[in-house]
Amino acid sequence: MEGQVVGRISHGLLVLVGVSASDTLSDVKSMAEKVVNLRVFADDAGKMNRSLLEAGASVLCVSQFTLYGDCRKGRRPSFDRAASPGVARPLYEAFVGALRELTRPLGAVVETGQFQAMMEVELVNDGPVTLLLDSKGEL
Repeated sequence: MEGQVVGRISHGLLVLVGVSASDTLSDVKSMAEKVVNLRVFADDAGKMNRSLLEAGASVLCVSQFTLYGDCRKGRRPSFDRAASPGVARPLYEAFVGALRELTRPLGAVVETGQFQAMMEVELVNDGPVTLLLDSKGEL
């Protein structure tokens, strides 16, 4: 599988998805709705005022458990808050499914990386704009 492209989009969002041990299916659905409706694309005046659907944009979802790396103590990150792969995979897949369902009416593309794989992800960041969404509002 090395060197193979598994997901690719042009204009859109790269969504790095970390699943915590306390996340639920309800959290996944609300996060998908948030991503689809977040007004982060420029309107004609150059202001961040359009949603993914309004901008005709796509989504590339990549699972990223290291988002839960806690570096506050010591020199090695702790991943205690990250969900185990057995818990995270179905929630990640549910998140991708919810994105596809929400974007289907306008034909938006939702691509993915490969769950639990080493990947090289290329990004051209327009802005730069990087946002953090947390299902529990803890970050």
